[in-house]
Amino acid sequence: MPKLKTHKATAKRIKITKSKKYIERSCSQDHFNARECGKDKRAKRSDKIVNSRNLSEIKKSLPYS
Repeated sequence: MPKLKTHKATAKRIKITKSKKYIERSCSQDHFNARECGKDKRAKRSDKIVNSRNLSEIKKSLPYS
């Protein structure tokens, strides 16, 4: 059976820590942030752990993990 190819777009967006946690950048922080309150701005700066519902699909697209 041939090797599975890595989905490069997913690989660029998601990082895997040494403790096998999948971390992604929080969404909606490219533009239109002037109207956000300070609490939302600070929350968007930090990275998020991937939701468990999406984890199985991500693991399929990143076979090296």
